[in-house]
Amino acid sequence: MIAIYARQSVDREDSISTDSQIEACRYEAKGEACREYVDKGYSGKNTDRPRFKELAADIENGEISKVIVYRLDRISRSILDFSNMMLLFARYRVEFVSSTEKFDTSTPMGRAMLNICMVFAQLERETIQQRVTDAYYSRSEKGFYMGGRVPYGFRLTDTFLNGKRTKAYILCEEEADQIRLMYGLYADPQTSYGDILAYLKEHGLSCRGKPWSRARVADHLKNPIYVQADLDVYEFFQQQGTVIESPQEDFAGTNGCYYYKGRKATGRKQADLKDNRLVLAPHEGIIPSDLWLKCRRKCLRNKQIQPARKAVNTWLAGLVKCGNCHYALTFKKYRTRRSRYLLCSRKINAKACKGAGTIYADEFEALIFRELLRKLEDFPVLLGGKAAPESPKSAELRIERNRIHQEIDALIQKVPLANETLMLFINRRMEELTAKEAILEQELTDCALSRENDACPNRIDGYLSRWDSLSLDDRRTVACSLIEVIYATDEQVEIYWKL
Repeated sequence: MIAIYARQSVDREDSISTDSQIEACRYEAKGEACREYVDKGYSGKNTDRPRFKELAADIENGEISKVIVYRLDRISRSILDFSNMMLLFARYRVEFVSSTEKFDTSTPMGRAMLNICMVFAQLERETIQQRVTDAYYSRSEKGFYMGGRVPYGFRLTDTFLNGKRTKAYILCEEEADQIRLMYGLYADPQTSYGDILAYLKEHGLSCRGKPWSRARVADHLKNPIYVQADLDVYEFFQQQGTVIESPQEDFAGTNGCYYYKGRKATGRKQADLKDNRLVLAPHEGIIPSDLWLKCRRKCLRNKQIQPARKAVNTWLAGLVKCGNCHYALTFKKYRTRRSRYLLCSRKINAKACKGAGTIYADEFEALIFRELLRKLEDFPVLLGGKAAPESPKSAELRIERNRIHQEIDALIQKVPLANETLMLFINRRMEELTAKEAILEQELTDCALSRENDACPNRIDGYLSRWDSLSLDDRRTVACSLIEVIYATDEQVEIYWKL
């Protein structure tokens, strides 16, 4: 029996239909009985197609003696798949004919030319794939909507961007209120993903009819689609090594951001921000930048054990990391004289770290409390409250400072290949930029002091004098408000302060 195989991936005017392919193949069959196999809507990048699999099964059953196709790439555009297919044909002595290229595998020349043509068929496929990829990156860099699931809190609408039709997000107020609620809850240092899930379940809140999951909550708390992106957001992603496509002058605290996987990025997109791409989106954000950054930094610190976990054994829960691997130190109780110890969670679970040594929890807590007292000797009264908005002058100064940093980085990269003349220029320019940066830093400091003076203060005093009477959770709240993270071993302790 002669088999005719036809495939069409997309029904377009410039593509040949499966009916036309079959008609041409029937001419090659010269009136003999034929069995037709048609795959419509399937790509030629592999052979994972239902009718092609049926054809292969019929060949193995000895039902097919010849296969006719309209063109080679109707079978496959992959050299590996084509090679496997030819082995199958040879094993069962099946002839292969291409009606367009006039190849017949019953002759040595036909087999040789067939292999050559398959090389060019794969080249064409890879070229098309590269063009599609380039077009995707080009459009995404300009802020066009690139498809995908619509984030919770938004819906799609038609719009124009740079004179071209596209789509953009607009606010869905009922869903947006739920997003604001999640960010507000997670901003509390003691709130975990599990706490948010419990709250949402208790109040009967769902995600478009489906229950919230821990992963879904985490994705929404990390997504810059919601942020009102300002210079703080720009600098955050810049420090993380993200490629920022939009100019920093456009980060005015209004628009949200699209976030895409970068060409050179290797890690998970939400866990490792390096080399991924950020571009301002045409829609307005719904979460203030300071709240979004607070939650995003908290997510970044979640390597294994949640820093937001409830304080059960110590008021330092989630703040202490192993000084060697930077994974969380967890508190363990044993029936020994000192009973409570700090142990590296990575060593406990995976044996992938040598550990932090022997750290006694009671002594460690006393040490950190003494450091808190020492750090705050000059702050008998804390003033906090709602900060005044950043002034236009301060924003301009920060933009200029970032430009100076970028130029300094560019000059440093030229040093290894520089000759004597170029080195003189680099040194002179570096001195100019360094002097200018020092002036900018002083002006920024003055702006910050002015901003603090304009803030609405809340007075807090005696915050450590009642330490022994505070609950475990209250102590942890105080510690989280003052300490960013602690890296500890039995030989060294490093405290990173928020003050």
